[in-house]
Formats: sequence, C-alpha cells, structure tokens
Amino acid sequence: MPGKIHVSVTTKPIDITAAHDFVADPAHGAFNSFIGAVRRTNLGKDVVGVSYDVFEPLAEKVLLKLCEKVRDSYGGKINIYLAHYKGRLDVGGISVAIAVSTPHRAESFEACRTLIEELKHSAPIWKQEHYADGDSEWVQGHALCQHGQGDDHKSHIHA
Repeated sequence: MPGKIHVSVTTKPIDITAAHDFVADPAHGAFNSFIGAVRRTNLGKDVVGVSYDVFEPLAEKVLLKLCEKVRDSYGGKINIYLAHYKGRLDVGGISVAIAVSTPHRAESFEACRTLIEELKHSAPIWKQEHYADGDSEWVQGHALCQHGQGDDHKSHIHA
C-alpha cells in the first residue's frame, strides 16, 4: 500500500500539527519537516509582508504530481503533507509546510529537501514582497539562489 499524500493551497493559517498528525505512522522511524515563513528583510530591504498569488487548480495538480513522484522514488514507503498559503502574510507568517515520514532518516531528509526545491521550480505560485517604504516587488521563485555580485548574503531558500 503506497504512502499517504495531502496537498493543499489554503487561505487559512497553515497548521503544522495537522501536518505532523497526517504523516505519523508507526512503521516510520523518521519524521522531517520544512516550514517556510516570511522573513523581515530581503536584499537589504525591510519587508512588512508577502502576498502569494496561486493558480490553485494547476498548483494542486503540479504539487500532487511532485509528491507522487517523490513517493514513488522511495518505493511508496513515505507519507507526505504539503500545504502552501495563498494571500497576504505578515512577517513571521507561515507560507509553506512540508512534512514527511519514512522508515529511515536519510530518506526523510532527502525527500523533504527535494519537495521544497522542486516546489520552487515547478509550482505556479508567485510571490510579491511588500516593503516598509511602501514599495512592493514581485520576486522570482527559485530554489537555492545567490543574490547579486559582491552581496554578503549566503544562499537562501525562498519561501
């Protein structure tokens, strides 16, 4: 029997306890999660919030296919919960939650990392940052990225 998958795009606050409860499995010894939250600064600008625009029907289809691909790559022995927020969030708000459970820890870490990286490359989700100075800017979705030449920022995972 293949592992369970939950995928959602929501305008309600993401419940990380629900994510954990969904993937919990007595046959699994490893649980891993990624929680993406709106950070206070980006590229030297003071961020006050982020808006996520999502084409829901396509996003849910793309995210489900991604989860199925990851599940199948582990022989079906993985449970996956993936939720992404749609709408505006203030600094600290949870934008994405991914939880996985697997029989062993290496699989759990790898699967969780794969899911967030692939989500950033393939899901029709657009991010607009709102700044303290009243300006706003659409931000390109990417996985690990470096910002600018000579920038003192290290690689960031955008969520």
